[in-house]
Amino acid sequence: MRLMTRQKLGVALLAVVLSLSAVGCKKKTPIAAVPPPPPPPTNNTPPPPPPASRPTVVRFDAEPSNIEAGQSVTLRWEVTGADSVAIAPGVGRVQNTGSAPVRPNATTTYVLTATGASGSSASASVTVTVSSGTPPPPTDTGNSRGTFTEQLARDVQDIFFDYDQYAVRADDQATLTRDAEALKRILSSFPTQSVIIEGHCDDRGSAEYNLGLGDRRAGAVRDALVQLGVPGDRLRTISYGKEKPQCTEATEACYATNRRAHFAAGQ
Repeated sequence: MRLMTRQKLGVALLAVVLSLSAVGCKKKTPIAAVPPPPPPPTNNTPPPPPPASRPTVVRFDAEPSNIEAGQSVTLRWEVTGADSVAIAPGVGRVQNTGSAPVRPNATTTYVLTATGASGSSASASVTVTVSSGTPPPPTDTGNSRGTFTEQLARDVQDIFFDYDQYAVRADDQATLTRDAEALKRILSSFPTQSVIIEGHCDDRGSAEYNLGLGDRRAGAVRDALVQLGVPGDRLRTISYGKEKPQCTEATEACYATNRRAHFAAGQ
C-alpha cells in the first residue's frame, strides 16, 4: 500500500517536472526592430532668381522751364533700376543720373526713356516753353524780324548725331524740316547772305579723325537741306572737329551736346 502511494507521488512529481520543463523551453517570440525614419527629402532645385527691378524715373526737370529764344536750359534727371537711359530730342543716351545743357529755339518737349534688363521701361517728359519776345531793332537791315544773325540764332536749331555717326537721326528729321523752312525764309529776306554749316564732334578720338567726321556731318546736313528746297549755293560747310565744344564735362550727356551741326552767318 505504501509502495503504491510512493509510485503515485513519483508520477505526480514527474508530471510537474515535465510541465515546468515544457514551459521553460517555450520559444520566445522576438520583438521586431523598428526601422529608422527615412532621411528628409533633398531638393536640388535652385531657388528662383529674384524678380528683375523695374526702372523708375526719380526726377526729370528743366531749369528754367520758360525762356526766351537763344537762352540755355539745364535738364536734370535721376533714374534707378535702368540699364539704359536716353533723352530725345537732341541729347541721346546718358548716364542714370546727370545733367545736360540744351538750347531750344522753339517750345520743345523732352522725353526721357529708361529701359531695364527685363525689357520693362519707364518714361517722363518735361516741356521747355520758348517765347520769341520782342526782337531788338535790326542794325543792318530794315527787316522787322531782326538781323540775319539774330534770325539764324533764333529760328534755326542745331542737328545732333549719335556717337561716331554722321547720318541725320530719325528723331531730328522734324527739326531739320523746320530748319529748312526757316532758312528759306531768312535767305529770301537777305539775298546777299549765306549760311555756314559747322560740323562738331566730342573729344574722343584723334583731331584728324574728328575733323573728317565733322566734315561728313556738316555735308550730310547740307545735302538734306538742299533736298528740302534750301538753295545749295547759299550753304557752305566747315568742320571744327573737337576744337570748339560747347560742353567740357567728361559725361555722355556732355558728349551728346557736342556732336552737332551748327548754323552760323557766312562772311
